[in-house]
Amino acid sequence: MANSPSGDSVTDRLVRILETFTPTRTAQTTADIGRRAGLPSSSAHRIVNELVDAGLLERDEERRVRVGMRLWELATRSSHALRLRQAALPYMERVQQRVREHTQLAILEHDEALFLERLSAPDSGANITRVAGRLPVHASSSGLVLLAFAPHDLQERVLAGPLPRVTPETIVDPAALRRTLAEIRTLGRVIAPGYVDEVSTGVAVPVRDETGAVIAALSVVLPRDAETQFALVELHRAARDTERALGYRR
Repeated sequence: MANSPSGDSVTDRLVRILETFTPTRTAQTTADIGRRAGLPSSSAHRIVNELVDAGLLERDEERRVRVGMRLWELATRSSHALRLRQAALPYMERVQQRVREHTQLAILEHDEALFLERLSAPDSGANITRVAGRLPVHASSSGLVLLAFAPHDLQERVLAGPLPRVTPETIVDPAALRRTLAEIRTLGRVIAPGYVDEVSTGVAVPVRDETGAVIAALSVVLPRDAETQFALVELHRAARDTERALGYRR
């Protein structure tokens, strides 16, 4: 790819433009995109126009720019994440119907927990998670499960810090976090009261692929003082059913 006068490649600029979109920032002006991507106005307008022409971005009635359906289509073709979500969704629905609280599926992506799906009832409690949103691996229940079974070098990189404190309950001491990860590997679950939201408790279990490797975490978000055993039973059952759908045999 050709470089710009500043030395960044076309790919770098494309990625920076796409990364300006977030779960809460779904429509922007081209000027805002350029500012957030750190691009000159002329470059931002040219690249955005090319992406719109290709269908990867689109403009709404107010001339704001959104992610296009073509990008979604390309991203979901032969997607490992899509296959995982499709395998897990029926069993997530069962958990959500029985527990009646937020039920979530997350994977490890760039040292964060990336959420592929979230099911909620109208009367579910507080939850800051969004589909396609991210949470720190050291603070969220899903992240802790994913980190516990992650490659050793990734664990050490996270343990080396920084470990930002999200709430007063967040584990920010590396030695305490190391002990928690060892406990998760032994017990096959985590209960995280108030780690990422003071009024909630996250409960999560691992999900394995056909090779036996942990590729995801299933979790529920309960009110802070809620009983957790019933949710754990349902999560373990859903994880086993998802694993069988993926081809894993214990």
